Amino acid sequence: MKISHIEHLGIAVPSIEDALPYFENVLGLKCYNIEVVEDQKVRTAFLKCGEVKLELLEPTSPESTIQKWMDKGNRGVHHVAFSVEDGVAQALTFCEEKGVQLIDKAPRKGAEGLNIAFLHPKSTCGVLTELCEH
Repeated sequence: MKISHIEHLGIAVPSIEDALPYFENVLGLKCYNIEVVEDQKVRTAFLKCGEVKLELLEPTSPESTIQKWMDKGNRGVHHVAFSVEDGVAQALTFCEEKGVQLIDKAPRKGAEGLNIAFLHPKSTCGVLTELCEH
């Protein structure tokens, strides 16, 4: 598996509208895209910080994994997403062969048209890890 860069940091927030003033007015970042990812039950907002994107994640349903995570008292950084050069499917095979527990057995569509898959934090030093490809 060849990782080229950090694609984005996923940050869970109860409300994108409430969070954006901090990121835009205090940190000086600019939101360039807001979209809903229906199958993940989230609304996302993207901001650029140098070469790394920040993805604000707002749950759109009580059944959203983001909402369930926040219901446990969590806020803030939810996951780290890495861009893989050899494709998500190949990266999943590689990780599984190395004994990493997979959340996704196959790539699926994510925000911004990326193919994505998640690795379980039990196998990744406690960090929910997303693999992405354009």
